[in-house]
Amino acid sequence: MHRPLSSLVVAGILASVGCGGVTSVILGEVEADVAGHHVLVTDCYRTSPPAPKRLPDENGLPVYEYAPCRDAVLRLRGAELTVNGTAYGALGAGDEVLVDHGRVSIKRTR
Repeated sequence: MHRPLSSLVVAGILASVGCGGVTSVILGEVEADVAGHHVLVTDCYRTSPPAPKRLPDENGLPVYEYAPCRDAVLRLRGAELTVNGTAYGALGAGDEVLVDHGRVSIKRTR
């Protein structure tokens, strides 16, 4: 009797994480690669978040923005990271960014 419901739950989980790890509605996570940096945002329950955008250069520096949720707006200007308007310094090549319920962590790769 519980088999059909459990099958639907498993199918929903697989469908939400099966798209290349881009979004997991069940877990409230979205992720993307932004200018060579892997970004994971939690507490974001969108089925299809917008992709990162390349904005016009500023003073010769490339600018990227990733705003998967209203309360998570990441911007890279060159290597400088800001999240929701707060500066977090320069990222190194391949560094990863986690925005977990508004708290920002950077995993340094070097």
